[in-house]
Order: sequence, then structure tokens, then C-alpha cells
Amino acid sequence: MNSSKLLDKAVEQFASLPGVGRKTALKFVLHLLKRKPEEVDCFIQSITNLKTTIRECKICHNITDSELCEICADKKRDSSTICVVESIKDILSIEGTSQYNGLYHVLGGIISPMDGIGPADLHIASLIERVEQGNIHEIIFALSATIEGDTTGYYIFKKLKNKEELVISTIAKGISIGNDLEYTDELTLGRSIINRIRFSFNE
Repeated sequence: MNSSKLLDKAVEQFASLPGVGRKTALKFVLHLLKRKPEEVDCFIQSITNLKTTIRECKICHNITDSELCEICADKKRDSSTICVVESIKDILSIEGTSQYNGLYHVLGGIISPMDGIGPADLHIASLIERVEQGNIHEIIFALSATIEGDTTGYYIFKKLKNKEELVISTIAKGISIGNDLEYTDELTLGRSIINRIRFSFNE
């Protein structure tokens, strides 16, 4: 407990963020107290704008300030290839490799019956719709190397496997089993994308 309830409350809010302990939260709060009022106002306004203005891209479900994210709106990207990822963090990881120039589709999670997450809870229907609209040559699964990730890939594969002209691939298994993409180094992830293989599943 500190001498100020307002300070305690602020520390509590910062400490609620992932990976932020109370000591780090206290450092953040004390630092803000030293900043000029206009700087703190700018900080607060940026957080408010983030929550009230940011939205999902209407095509790929990435975050954006407008209807389309910068990736979907970029005419230089390969629009015939879609990389399917679990979350927005995975897009950031893959973009950091500079080894992929196609588009993305964010599922918003992976199928996990234990957590009550089924296909209907994810952006799978909109992915199928994108493929149905044509002009898609390849779907790349860049999902976590877990049972849930494999299950999700298999479910989508079953939905699309009758598309004979469509190549369905997955990133090479240079990523350790059980790992999320965000914890994979850029070199390994980049090579996994370049050396991607045809998706298969032993039924």
C-alpha cells in the first residue's frame, strides 16, 4: 500500500497488463507523474483513440484505422496467396522476416474444445468466402505447432480440399512442437515460410 489511493489504483491498472509486475507498474506510474501534463494527456488520448477508433480489416480481420488494413490495400502484395494465422501478433512476427509478400487471414484463435472454442467462434467462414470468390492460388497455414493448431488446419483443409486448383501448404516444421509463432526467432520463421510444404493429415 502506498500513501495515495490514486497511485495505488494506477499501479493496479498497469499491473493488469500481461508481463507487467507491480514493481514495473509502479515505475511506469512514477514516471508519468514526472511528465508534463500535456504529455500525459497525449498518452491518455492515444490509448482512448486506440480503443474507440481502431477496428478490424473487413477482409482479413487485421487491425486497422480504416476499412482496409495497409496490407490488404497494398497493390504490390501477392493477392493470390493467403497466410492463415491465429492472431494479429503472428502477422507482426511474419512481417518481421521480410520473407512473405502475400496477404493474411486472422482466425482470431484456434479450435480448442477444452476452452469452448469451436469453428463458429473463429473467422473461418470469411476465409472460405475469400477462396470461393476466386483468384486465390495458395493457402498457407502458419498456425501454432500444437494439437489445437493442427486440428484447426485440418478442419479448414477439409473445407477446401475439393478445390483442385488450390495449393494448401503449411510452414516447415522448423518451429518446435508446442511453440507459438511469436516466440520463434525471425530467421527460423522466415526459413519455415520459404520451405513450406504441402499440407497433409493422416486420417
